[in-house]
Amino acid sequence: MRIQISAGQGPAECEFAVGLLAEELKKEYEGSSVLSMTKGLKAGCFSSVILECGEDAVGWEGTVAWICQSPFRPHHKRKNWYIHVSVLPEAENIDESGEYRMEYFRCGGKGGQNVNKVETGVRITHIRTGESVTATEERTQQANRRIAMERLQSMLKKKKAQAEQRVKKKAWHEHYGIERGNPVRVYEGTEFRRKQ
Repeated sequence: MRIQISAGQGPAECEFAVGLLAEELKKEYEGSSVLSMTKGLKAGCFSSVILECGEDAVGWEGTVAWICQSPFRPHHKRKNWYIHVSVLPEAENIDESGEYRMEYFRCGGKGGQNVNKVETGVRITHIRTGESVTATEERTQQANRRIAMERLQSMLKKKKAQAEQRVKKKAWHEHYGIERGNPVRVYEGTEFRRKQ
């Protein structure tokens, strides 16, 4: 499960809380790893952090409040800082290798009697995704098979890139999803203690 912690457009205090919460999550879920960190305005601050946590990391989605005097502006009146936690969708795993189904057929056109008598046309279907391509340009089955395989690999790479782009777009959209109030968790102080 991928979790994004975001300060949205919050000040440096919110970015500082993002780093504190990321450390808290890494302690709570052993084996979790940081996938990306976007640095904030000050040292030790992050505008967003994306973590890969275990499947049991539930109950985090929503707003997290941090109640603390500002570590950067000691005389600032505000003591409530809000950050957003969202669960990101997994990118669709498109395996470019895997099982294929090949079909051969006769195809008319250029090539003389050979293409009319011999099954030189090739259709390759990637079984997992259902994507299918054909090649009939060449006079031999081997050449058409090579062309079809190149087309299919190119199509699968494009589809994989589109899936990754959708995940990035969702993460960017969630970056600004902070709702102040009604937090799912509340932490207090510079030691980032969870309030019961």
